[in-house]
Amino acid sequence: MRPFADKTVLVTGAGRGIGKRFALGFAGAGACVGLLARSPAELHAAQLEIEQAGGRASALSADVRDFEQVSEAVNTMVKTSGPVSILVAAAAIQGPIGPFASSNPAHWRDTLESNILGVMNSIRAVLPGMIERRSGKIIVITGGGAGTARPNFAPYAASKAAIVRLVESIAREVDGANIQINSFAPGGSYTSMTDEILNAGALAGDQEAEDAQQVRLSGGVPAERQIAAVLFLASDRSNHINGKMLHVNDDLKRLEQGSFRPDTYTLRRLKN
Repeated sequence: MRPFADKTVLVTGAGRGIGKRFALGFAGAGACVGLLARSPAELHAAQLEIEQAGGRASALSADVRDFEQVSEAVNTMVKTSGPVSILVAAAAIQGPIGPFASSNPAHWRDTLESNILGVMNSIRAVLPGMIERRSGKIIVITGGGAGTARPNFAPYAASKAAIVRLVESIAREVDGANIQINSFAPGGSYTSMTDEILNAGALAGDQEAEDAQQVRLSGGVPAERQIAAVLFLASDRSNHINGKMLHVNDDLKRLEQGSFRPDTYTLRRLKN
């Protein structure tokens, strides 16, 4: 069964890590996948892996920090594969690790531009077409620090909290347009970011180092669970879910049934 055979999916950060994992998942479900990242070598390797497995993919080299590059990549994809039905915004960097008081402001800027501006550019490039067609799904990948404090990773945490509120705000704007936009935390996965934490040593903090070591040994959350959750959010089964901050450990059956309060799964202040 290939439930996404009629869908065109754009995945940013698709050359490696969690972005590549989701690109492979959508390709396996039948979608035509646009792979967007900065590294042509990584993109072509991912494209080859998908095509050798019988899937469809195109490599789109672009820097998400540059709106013109992203927009051009989207236009290319539309011409060759059709309108973008689904966007998975996964491109991100971890940024500086260590106490904020001794961090380098230039490194904050890189993190915020990649993780916030990159998401904004990606959404802005596909959203007008979705509004015109009155159909679309946008899934923004968030992560550690979005919902809770994350010492020694302040710029990364701030960027992830920011995109959650961005998602909530845009969701209100497109409410009623048959477009759903949600943020999704995939949980721990063994990627280059894991190695960055381990290589940072004491700068990361004991708990972060311990968690990263555990992810390195176990591989983290199984890929099939992460992919199942993202495919759910990209499907018609989630049409009633909009502007939410979801996690890989959330109960998909409960979410599908809609048995939750409107104010849950959001970035909000808890009242006493």
